[in-house]
Amino acid sequence: MSAKRRKGQPESGPAHQPVGSDYPRRRTHVERPAESAGWRASKRSSKLGRKVRREAKVERVRTNVRDGARTTGNTIVAGLQVLGMALGGIVAVLLVLFILATAINQGARWLARRDAAEQSTPEARAEKARENLLIIGTEGTGTAEFLAVRLDENDEQILGIAVPSGAFMEVPGQGFERVGESISGGPGVSLAAISNYLGVPFDHYVVVSPTVYQDAMTNQSLRDVMGNITETSLPEEDRARIAEFISGVEGARTALVPLPVKPIDLGGETFLEPQRDQIADLLLQWWGVKLGAGDSSVRVIIYNGAGTPGIAGQAAQQLIAAGMRVVDTKNADRFDYAATLVVVQDGDLKQGEQVATALGTGEVVDKPSEQDVADVIVIIGKDYVPPQENTQQ
Repeated sequence: MSAKRRKGQPESGPAHQPVGSDYPRRRTHVERPAESAGWRASKRSSKLGRKVRREAKVERVRTNVRDGARTTGNTIVAGLQVLGMALGGIVAVLLVLFILATAINQGARWLARRDAAEQSTPEARAEKARENLLIIGTEGTGTAEFLAVRLDENDEQILGIAVPSGAFMEVPGQGFERVGESISGGPGVSLAAISNYLGVPFDHYVVVSPTVYQDAMTNQSLRDVMGNITETSLPEEDRARIAEFISGVEGARTALVPLPVKPIDLGGETFLEPQRDQIADLLLQWWGVKLGAGDSSVRVIIYNGAGTPGIAGQAAQQLIAAGMRVVDTKNADRFDYAATLVVVQDGDLKQGEQVATALGTGEVVDKPSEQDVADVIVIIGKDYVPPQENTQQ
């Protein structure tokens, strides 16, 4: 019969454990506190929240990047549009300025041609030449010095440029040589050479001895010139008028300056090269003549196609006297040209007509060329008659 269960003793237990033993029982299973459903929900909610916040943050960044790129693109496009409009405006303004400049240049060239045409008339040239005189100092030794003078009666002054015999320039009919040697062809050749180089019309000359010439330069006075003339082309009434004017001009109102030249030694010989820029300043100030780009004179090259010696030089003197500038004279490729040809190089047929009129003959031919040495080329034919022969006939 089973023993009576004591108060507080379990109803059953292992048989080997003594009743009333104080040994603790070994736990075979540890129970954990039950987790409430609310805690798990909040944990899942926190994870989900962080994920949502991360995604939201990434989306905000992407949105900001897209918005920034869109804004930047819009700004660039707007800037390019503004820049394009500005460039278009600048181009339009430049185009307008170019058109205006072209129109102004064309107008200026037209006015220059009109003025040149008016000034190249025989009457206008004769009026200009009236106050000009070439003084030649020579003893008939084959060389000479020259004093190109302007007798300005309006302002009561005398202005002159002394050209040394050693200055090299184009001499009609003789080519490029010392201008002093032009006297060998006569005073008329020297007159044409000086007039051609300076672009100043000279119709008359006076010849004096080298001593009188040098005294005039040293004393800066022409008062002894008119009383010591050995040869001249001046009519008697003009000699009296000029002598009277010279005697009444004060010494301070006379300026005689040497032609600006640069000595050049070639092969033991000294050449005098005229300094074109400095000469241009003098000519513009004293005669109102423009050299270089401002020179409106018709530039001509003359070829002797007739075979007559010296005929190109005679034609050159004739054209120079008509206010044209002879650049060169030389022989043609042959000497059997029956008719004189006037070949226009720049397309301006009026220039060719002026040349033909001055020569008294010539067939005008339009043959444009890219060279910028001459405006017109003349080939003298056998039909050309020099002025001296015309006068004799």
